[in-house]
Amino acid sequence: MTRIGIIGLGFMGRTHYEAYQKIPEASVVMVADQDPKRASGDLSGGWGNLGTGGFQQLPMDRIRGTTKFQELINDPDVDIVDICVPTPGHVDLTIEALRAGKNVMCEKPLAVTSAEARKIAAAAASARGFFMPAMCVRFWPEWTWLKRAIAENHYGKVRSANFRRVASMPVGWFKEGKISGGAVVDLHVHDADFIYYCFGKPHGVYSRGYSKTSGEIDHLVTHYLYDGNPLIVAEGGWAMADGFPFSAKYIVNFERATADFDSSRAEKPLLLYGEGKSETIEVSKTDGFIGELSYFVECVKTHTKPDRVTADDAVMGLSIIEAEKKSIETGQVQMI
Repeated sequence: MTRIGIIGLGFMGRTHYEAYQKIPEASVVMVADQDPKRASGDLSGGWGNLGTGGFQQLPMDRIRGTTKFQELINDPDVDIVDICVPTPGHVDLTIEALRAGKNVMCEKPLAVTSAEARKIAAAAASARGFFMPAMCVRFWPEWTWLKRAIAENHYGKVRSANFRRVASMPVGWFKEGKISGGAVVDLHVHDADFIYYCFGKPHGVYSRGYSKTSGEIDHLVTHYLYDGNPLIVAEGGWAMADGFPFSAKYIVNFERATADFDSSRAEKPLLLYGEGKSETIEVSKTDGFIGELSYFVECVKTHTKPDRVTADDAVMGLSIIEAEKKSIETGQVQMI
């Protein structure tokens, strides 16, 4: 059994806890949060944008709680330290846990800047334990299907791809752009990373965007420039009116088919059109959180270094984001 310690019990920490309950090889043995209420296992009053995180009270007869993060990091009974605190806390906590010899999972984005994220990558490169950034979209079934379809050329080359991830402004610390980085860093990073995952590093980007609440970019549209002229575009933001539901979509046009994913279509989220007809693509019901955490637990269990997503990948994703921000500032194509 792989023993887990979760640092940070907000929405994402609660979501990770819920996912671990569906992984037979994982057991959450310790939690840490600066809020004594949460550290005692009382998670009532939280929020979320994905319909997850339903646990309100942790079973503290089986879990130890603390308000001291270092206590969890240094506990010999913890095999994996799972860091789910707000972004500014990622660098110091991740490096401390890696230096303590722990295996570490850290929520995205690794940092607000690529320079800060490189500090984590450097620490991970020389650490005894394994490290993995939590880029859940790479593990979401409809997205893993798309990655495979592109890589294996099932339907010919990609002619165009359009990704869209939008929501209303989250509550709490996300509104402070200096903490969250704005939607361009905290939300849009998912699609910037997935585009890099599927197509490699773009030569350049051309972006337009604006700030609404955070003081940073809260909504943007980016064209990613590649050889062969595939039209790759992503829109992301949390500038929608209050109450607008979270939505993730993609439409990818291959030479011989068109894939259409819409997270709001509960019954048939992924459709494939071709030869004058459409079909529903059936994929695993396991969500991306369970997928990424299961993968990391298995890597730790088998002593296999994770390679499906790496610290260097997370650094590159933030570098692409920074090029997008620069393009918005200058109104020009920004080369990468």
